[in-house]
Amino acid sequence: MILRVGLTGGIASGKSTVLQTFGGLGCLVIDADAVVRNLYRQGEPGYTAIVNRYGSEVLTASGEIDRGRLSVTAFATAEGVSELNSLIHPLVIAREETMFNDEEERFPQRDRIAIVEATLLLESGGGDRYHRIVVVDLAPELQIARAAGRGMQPSEVRGRMAHQMDREERLSHADYVIDNSGDSRKTEAEVRRVYELLLHDLEVLKREGTLSLTN
Repeated sequence: MILRVGLTGGIASGKSTVLQTFGGLGCLVIDADAVVRNLYRQGEPGYTAIVNRYGSEVLTASGEIDRGRLSVTAFATAEGVSELNSLIHPLVIAREETMFNDEEERFPQRDRIAIVEATLLLESGGGDRYHRIVVVDLAPELQIARAAGRGMQPSEVRGRMAHQMDREERLSHADYVIDNSGDSRKTEAEVRRVYELLLHDLEVLKREGTLSLTN
C-alpha cells in the first residue's frame, strides 16, 4: 500500500533537494516537472495540447517546445497561468496515477511512501489527491536570494512568486513543514524528522483501513 504525499513550496525553496533526500530514505519519488518535460516531447499529449493552443511561436527551430518562450507567453497574466494549468495538469495527474498503479502492481505486498513534488500542487487544487501535504518553507527574502544565485533577476523571481500561493496560505494547507532556511545538514535532519512522522501515518492509516483515496 502507498501513502501518497504531496511536496510543495515556493520558487527556490529547495523542493528538489528535499525530494532527493526522501528518495535516499527509500521513498518512491516523482518530480512533477520531469513528468511535464516528458509530456512536452513530440508525440506526447502535452506537446499536442500546447501546440494546438499556442502555435509554433513556442517551438524551437527543431520543433521542440521552448519552455522559456512558453513561460513568457503563459505566465504573463494570472489567466494565462490558469489556462496553461488547465491544459497540462490533468495530463500530469493521469501520468502520476499510472506510476502509482505500476508500483502497486509490481510490489503488491509492499508498503511505501510516495512523494510527489510539484510547485503548483496547491494552486491547481490537487491537494486532495494526497494523504499528506508537506511544505518546504523559508522566508521570501531568502527565496529571492537563492534564485538570484541561480542567475534569475530579482524582478523575475518576484513575478513568479506573485503567481504562486502566498506563504501564509501555503503553510495553512501543510500537514508537515520542512524548514529549509539552514544548511544542508539541517535540511536533511528536517527531512528525516518528517519521514519518521510519515512512516507513523502510514501504519496508522493502514491499520484503520483509510489509505484509499477518491481521485
